[in-house]
Amino acid sequence: MILETETGAASPMREVLEKFPGAQRSLFRKYHIGGCSSCGFQPTETLAEVCARNGNLNVAEVLAHIQSSHEQDAKVLISPTQLAELLQNDKTVKLVDVRSREEFEAVHIAGAVLLSQDVMREIMGGGSNTNPIVVIDHAGKNGLDAAAYFMGHGLQNVRCLRGGIDAWAQAVEPAMRRYKLC
Repeated sequence: MILETETGAASPMREVLEKFPGAQRSLFRKYHIGGCSSCGFQPTETLAEVCARNGNLNVAEVLAHIQSSHEQDAKVLISPTQLAELLQNDKTVKLVDVRSREEFEAVHIAGAVLLSQDVMREIMGGGSNTNPIVVIDHAGKNGLDAAAYFMGHGLQNVRCLRGGIDAWAQAVEPAMRRYKLC
């Protein structure tokens, strides 16, 4: 029997990031931790060690911030079945794929566009975006960063596909090719 351990001061950052995929983004946004080489951390460092070398931050407050950010991230996510329903009911949905060109060309959701400079200009030039934008990645880990970027630049109607195209293939389009990244 495997017992789930609670995240706390002694948790290695690897475990913190596994439990809270947006933790690095939230740490950087509030505390400038983890976004560059000068403020980065090692996967084996504990949360307490990271807090100690960044101005003796209160571990409980930092963890509360990570958890709160995680709850906010959850509100941005849309399940594959919810997206399938949205696509049927709203033809204005823009699917923005943030994977590599090779991944996109190998397999993508019908109607999706690969994020490029031109697509970025079009999205950012559209104002606050009354029409929904859904960000797609491979397995749901990088899409939240892209969605956060768009929201940070004033876009209001941005979602991220929970589990990425891999979850879409599993739940909505089982005949779609699936792949693993090495």
